[in-house]
Amino acid sequence: MSDASYRDAIFTTPLDRVARFSFDERVVACFPDMIRRSVPGYGQILGMLGLIARRHLRHDARVYDLGCSLGAAGLALAGTLPPAAFRYTGVDLSPAMVSRARETLAAECPEHRLEVVEGDIRTLDYRPAGMILLNFTLQFLPPEDRDALMARLFEALEPGGVLVLSEKVVAEDEQENAWRVERYHDFKRANGYSELEISQKRTALENVLVPDSLAGHHTRLTRAGFPRSLTWFQYLNFASLIAFKE
Repeated sequence: MSDASYRDAIFTTPLDRVARFSFDERVVACFPDMIRRSVPGYGQILGMLGLIARRHLRHDARVYDLGCSLGAAGLALAGTLPPAAFRYTGVDLSPAMVSRARETLAAECPEHRLEVVEGDIRTLDYRPAGMILLNFTLQFLPPEDRDALMARLFEALEPGGVLVLSEKVVAEDEQENAWRVERYHDFKRANGYSELEISQKRTALENVLVPDSLAGHHTRLTRAGFPRSLTWFQYLNFASLIAFKE
């Protein structure tokens, strides 16, 4: 990224009342550091997007990046594919994210066709797309809205298109889930987060980030119309799936 990013210190001091987590200016300022230290496997997922696109995206097709944050997926695609290979539309509900993403993509990839729009992915007017990315976005939508969105995305995809869905997931077995959560907290500790930070962020995300199980995601994709989906990546309680429209 061309602009400075700052260390995530949002939850370093004790708070009398922990507010609900939101993607505001404070989060935007430290987002690259936050996601690097908080999401196991995030870099590996980004690194595979261009390779997946090479195999499955027709030339000049549109790619939607829903909940694009600072446009990291757009940068990853532009780092692998030539400018004429695709059209990228990033969508985010946070004005602060959209503003920073536009600046970053314009500075880093001026020859690629990359746009970022502010909008609600549940009501967006989708154009035909060859690839749709949902990287850690669905988990922030109310559970009752998720099926309808997935059905809309299936309709927006062209035949032969793919949807990549990356999410924090919950294991159906309680013991397994507890082990994964404990090791995830170890991951955060190893990346410099204190017990206070881990605890306060968990409180801030309660009822804001609501994860599904892997089986629940695959079932939803089937209900939406996808004939085939698979889990291609998992690191602790974070996973990425790909669904194919044939």
